[in-house]
Amino acid sequence: MDGADDVTVGVLGSYGGRNVGDEAILTALLDRVRAGRPGTRFVIFSRHPEHTRSVHPQVEVVGWEGVCREGISAHLRRLDVLVLGGGGILYDTEARRYLRTARTAQDLGVPVFTYAVGAGPLTDEADCAWVRTVLSDAVEVTVRDEESKLVLEEAGLARPVTVTADPALLLVPGDRGGALLRAEAVPRRVRLVGMSVREPGRAAEHLDEEEYHQLLASVGDFLVHRLNAHVVFVSMERGDIRHAHAVASRMAEADRCTVLRGDHGPQQVLDIVSQLDLAVGMRLHFLIFAALAGIPLLPLPYAGKVFDFAQQIGAPALRGVVRETAGLLLAEVDRLWDERRARAAETAVRTAAMRLRAAETAERLLAYLDGAAAQRVLQGATPVPASTLG
Repeated sequence: MDGADDVTVGVLGSYGGRNVGDEAILTALLDRVRAGRPGTRFVIFSRHPEHTRSVHPQVEVVGWEGVCREGISAHLRRLDVLVLGGGGILYDTEARRYLRTARTAQDLGVPVFTYAVGAGPLTDEADCAWVRTVLSDAVEVTVRDEESKLVLEEAGLARPVTVTADPALLLVPGDRGGALLRAEAVPRRVRLVGMSVREPGRAAEHLDEEEYHQLLASVGDFLVHRLNAHVVFVSMERGDIRHAHAVASRMAEADRCTVLRGDHGPQQVLDIVSQLDLAVGMRLHFLIFAALAGIPLLPLPYAGKVFDFAQQIGAPALRGVVRETAGLLLAEVDRLWDERRARAAETAVRTAAMRLRAAETAERLLAYLDGAAAQRVLQGATPVPASTLG
């Protein structure tokens, strides 16, 4: 080792899947570690390596899905630490896939650092067993919200778990949003309300498409009439576009909305959101971006992570997308607009506190890397077992 920064960090999460939220987490993680330890080398384990290489050309990228234990072990052996996360990766049927690779790293003497992960739903005993086995031996376990900590405890994890915050909270809005909106032919000099619609998927299997599409269409029409606004549908995954069109097609004022189609990265989406006057949405990271941009926002919870975020920023405690009647939901939208200045001010204070907690995850990892680098200097190029550093 040439210096204290000269360590190799593997990062394993839901990366390469073209989900803006997951890519925001990876971007923020890399930026913060580079700022604190410029010499750090990264190996990103990606679901779609070509996509990750195009976005992060300065890092090594390895495909891991469908790769046997022996094949992935060759890459894991070179690491000083494997970062597991961040993002919502510990849930039924998926948790075991990530944790199996993390366990392989541990078996090779490579420590695992759990980075602001989200957990739940987690009820399958096989997945819970993987959680107990792997995370009990991790050098540190950090989660992004209180619900995730509770989920891990209920799965039987009996070690300390630190609650920090989502890494994407460390991103900063830029000034390119106006140009990006003009490129999508969004009208200028009009009030803009952003909406985020998602597919049901495994995280929201209880959602009935017809029911929530119609409910959100009613919200869209109300926003047009109440605020004389233009509705901008912001997609966080390519699959969201179809559902945005489905909602727009049910609106009486469909000509007063735009479904964004550009293949935008996290920074671009954050810049777009910063141009909005109001945000109403389902996707967690759309809401995080609205909070970072200081935009009044109304979460439409479909899963625990959105409920938790709504509570943290002081948003109305809605019961969920399909559990609210249209009348009650529209009343909340109306109240949000009337109270937008006070709401935005309170959100700014709470968001600042969450940013500090998000920074804590990175600081904990950087402190760990200091110890790993020092041990490597003392012991040469031999990977340090987790037990000597935890």
